[in-house]
Amino acid sequence: MRKVRDYNAELKALEDKARSLKARRVEQLGQLVTATGADSLDMETLAGVLLDAVASQNAEAKEAWRSKGAAFFQRRGRKGGGAAAIDGSGAAAEPGGDAADGSVGTANG
Repeated sequence: MRKVRDYNAELKALEDKARSLKARRVEQLGQLVTATGADSLDMETLAGVLLDAVASQNAEAKEAWRSKGAAFFQRRGRKGGGAAAIDGSGAAAEPGGDAADGSVGTANG
């Protein structure tokens, strides 16, 4: 006879995993804000910049932000693990070390 599946236990395990992934994503976004130096901005300014980036219909601007973000992560990787902190590995990020002017929009990449 087949083993009976415990759907409630499976559902709870999936919910726990989803909760864990969401918490990790929030932590990584915080690390990204710190690593880019955007933590020096007040919350209203940072929120406004991000809202403009999300609402932007300008494909050229979005591509420029994406390129700038990719270059940021490549530089961090060469410095020996800075990007790993944003990946959630627990390595310490260098706050503001590579912050470029206006690079806050890189979070939309």
